[in-house]
Amino acid sequence: MTLSLRRWFESAAIYRDPRVITILFLGFSSGLPLALTGTTLALWLREEGITLTSIGLLANVATPYALKFLWAPLVDKMPIPILSRLLGRRRGWMLLTQAGLILSIIGLGTTNPQENIQLTALFAFLVAFSSASQDIVIDAYRVEICDEKSLAAGAAAVVFGYRIGMLVSGAGALYLATTFSWQITFTVMAAFVLVGVITILSAREPETHIAITDTEFLKGQSRFAAYMHWTKEAVINPLADFLTRPGWLAILLFVMFYKFGDSLAGVMSTPFFYDLGFTKIEIANVSKIYGTAATFIGLVLGGWLMAATGLYRTLWICGLLQLGSNLMFAVQAVAGNDITFLAATVGIENLAGGMGTAAFVAYLSSLCNVSYTATQYALLSSFMATARIWFSSPGGWLAENLGWIEFFLLTTVAAVPGLLLLWWLTRPGQATRTPATLP
Repeated sequence: MTLSLRRWFESAAIYRDPRVITILFLGFSSGLPLALTGTTLALWLREEGITLTSIGLLANVATPYALKFLWAPLVDKMPIPILSRLLGRRRGWMLLTQAGLILSIIGLGTTNPQENIQLTALFAFLVAFSSASQDIVIDAYRVEICDEKSLAAGAAAVVFGYRIGMLVSGAGALYLATTFSWQITFTVMAAFVLVGVITILSAREPETHIAITDTEFLKGQSRFAAYMHWTKEAVINPLADFLTRPGWLAILLFVMFYKFGDSLAGVMSTPFFYDLGFTKIEIANVSKIYGTAATFIGLVLGGWLMAATGLYRTLWICGLLQLGSNLMFAVQAVAGNDITFLAATVGIENLAGGMGTAAFVAYLSSLCNVSYTATQYALLSSFMATARIWFSSPGGWLAENLGWIEFFLLTTVAAVPGLLLLWWLTRPGQATRTPATLP
């Protein structure tokens, strides 16, 4: 065996590192709740006869995922009585958020949407809030337990575990709900959170936080001042810097609208498939498993396209593909219950969405000042996610009042403003062309 080949095999051994394996299981715990307040919940509500308007509005329960940076400093710095003393600050917070997840997921499954949709919405919000808070701790824990050698493997492991968790709560939940009640299905999903509980109880607290106690946290009289300083450094200064950029308002509008048509269609896709008469098994196989594979391929193609043609051309190509994928939904509405056409619709939509996401993430990164890279990117991505959630929530009302064909034609039109803004921002000589992407 040559020296270089031996080095490759030795490098692959990093995935047997206990820290990386721990991160893999925590990634699973992070991805699991996502579909339970998204597509899986939407299908359950539609099966219960809930109106499309209500289903669309319930998309707003995902807002905590976009705004979690607001309470991240508290999760980062504040210890929990008893739990922090017994387990450490990171593991204590992790266990608390996982307990919140288990209780809220079980509670969500016990609700009756037909009788009390408000209670269903409340528990869905609690699931999203507990999940977003868990994500804060997992991200911090992952960074703190990894050294330079294992950091990249840890990042790959958390994404892989995250996607597996999404498949379990997406396709897996639909498989279960075909045979059992939704209450049993959500209870089983809550039991899967125990994967994360067992993992964190078996793991160690990062060394940098072992010595932190409640007394030490309360001892300092300048904690509030420190928090305000963090807020200034992490939120106010990066935002103020961004607002000095030429054309910042047009940039923010583009961030909001580039994937608007895609988001508007996506929030209603699962109820749409159900209304066409596809079974839960068919939706799980095509929309979840096959769709996830198409998304991965799209991410790879998006990265390759940027390397080959540049960022702005890729944004144009992906924007037009996203517009075309919305038209596929309209054609699917005409084709009706055709599983072959469903595979084509889902494949094109997820492929275009994956490519668009790769290009859009690169664009957001290019906007960031190197002095505030992490914080500006977090704020921009949060702004994008909040706009996506809030703007897509009227989708149910539109679908209910227009009909499926007209609704998806409208989502196609909704992709146009983002393309017009792209043209405005990227004209040659325009000040809003970011330096990293000048030809």
